[in-house]
Amino acid sequence: METLILKVDRSSEGYDKLDKAARIIKEGGLVAFPTETVYGLGGDAKNPRSCKKIYRAKGRPSDNPLIVHIAEFSQLEDIVEEVPVSARELAKEFWPGPLTMILKKNKVIPRQTTGGLDTIAIRMPDDEIARELILRSECLIAAPSANVSGKPSPTIAEHVYKDLSGRIEAVIDGGQAIIGLESTIIDLTSDIPTILRPGAITKEMLERVIGRVDIDASLIGEGEDIRPKAPGMKYKHYAPKAELTIVEGNISKVVVYVNSKVIANKDRGLVTGVIASSENVTRYSAEVVKTIGSSEDEEELAHNLYSILREFDETNVSEIYSESFKGDGISKALMNRLLKAAGHKVVNADKEAITRIIFAGKNGSSRSPMAAYILKSMDATKDYEILSRGILVQFPEPLNPKVEAVLLSNGIEVGDFHAVELTDNDINSSTIIFTMEESHRDKIIGKLEKANEENTFVLPAYVGDELDILNPYGGGLQLYGLCFEALKDTLNKLVNILNQER
Repeated sequence: METLILKVDRSSEGYDKLDKAARIIKEGGLVAFPTETVYGLGGDAKNPRSCKKIYRAKGRPSDNPLIVHIAEFSQLEDIVEEVPVSARELAKEFWPGPLTMILKKNKVIPRQTTGGLDTIAIRMPDDEIARELILRSECLIAAPSANVSGKPSPTIAEHVYKDLSGRIEAVIDGGQAIIGLESTIIDLTSDIPTILRPGAITKEMLERVIGRVDIDASLIGEGEDIRPKAPGMKYKHYAPKAELTIVEGNISKVVVYVNSKVIANKDRGLVTGVIASSENVTRYSAEVVKTIGSSEDEEELAHNLYSILREFDETNVSEIYSESFKGDGISKALMNRLLKAAGHKVVNADKEAITRIIFAGKNGSSRSPMAAYILKSMDATKDYEILSRGILVQFPEPLNPKVEAVLLSNGIEVGDFHAVELTDNDINSSTIIFTMEESHRDKIIGKLEKANEENTFVLPAYVGDELDILNPYGGGLQLYGLCFEALKDTLNKLVNILNQER
């Protein structure tokens, strides 16, 4: 099947192109079309065969109901048992717009449209192309998002074409969706109206019109005993190809946590992606960093989410880390979609913050204690526990006398020191280990169960330097002095990474 692209400008003359699309729907075919939320995949809501085609084209589970789109309020009255007062009040306030209402259906709409349920989801889109298509087709249009099930919803016609080319008859290109997230769904068949999917119309907005509104527990919790009331919400949605993790907490700690993962991935030959607010985008060291918008503009963040997720599918990233976004409006819907896309994988950077720094060397009496003493002398590191360890310590060797002399000459006091061997007891979830050479790192990871590629690093590589720290062993004081200067420069870079606006 060849999928036509019908580009429609938003003028009365441009709408004439909709006649071809309207005829396709009337004859039982499928047409993707723009709405203010995302692009929808439309078929005749009263035609069971059309609805089956929608499920087949998307690969959509058959128990996931379709939303019926109408263009006039009278069409609502024709397909439900009754229109409660609450529905009339909400329609008056929010239709046309991004609000879907669930009501008891009558026999006009087949069960193939509603996923076998006795209820029906209905909305009137606030997009003139969508409403004009409904009127010209002389059909009510059943339309989920126009994507392959599980992928991010489409906000431009190109997204639709990439997913559904050859599966549907036509795509109407009406430009980019304004909102970028699906509509709010509210169930009006329960004793207390309940939000089953958050969107641009918030709980507070709804309550100003109809009073108390509840939120489905599955939207704010996750667990075996929490089941979503909306059948479609139990399925994985919006996911990019790469594994996505949301990192929440103090933004400075978020940056440090994510950048440590970037370094660990580089060591494994993996490419990392980051979804960042415009205020923080330059703070990440990942190969692919995409700006979703300003953290002060909830609507911009929501508008860009699905496009960003799809852009990552065009890259070679293996893992994606996203900042968490808080707000009182559409941010709640944004986070709902992000959580679904990440499979509810969330890391709290405040709890994962680094508090213990260990420098490890071959015998633990030269470069590693020098690094530890230099770092301790820096005021910006007073909140860290800083240790020196050896990879193989046969006896508690004292500090190398040349190291001690160089430290003292630079005003750094040295206490009673003896080398201690690094063990698993030294390592917890807040520990980061630094070696001076790649071979030392490999030995530690191979030797200790708790040491791994995500907590053990070569110090110069971690801060972006290419060369290892000079090994002064066997040299004179001058060589140890050069080692001191190299370490001091490298550790200043480390402090800048660890303490970004801490």
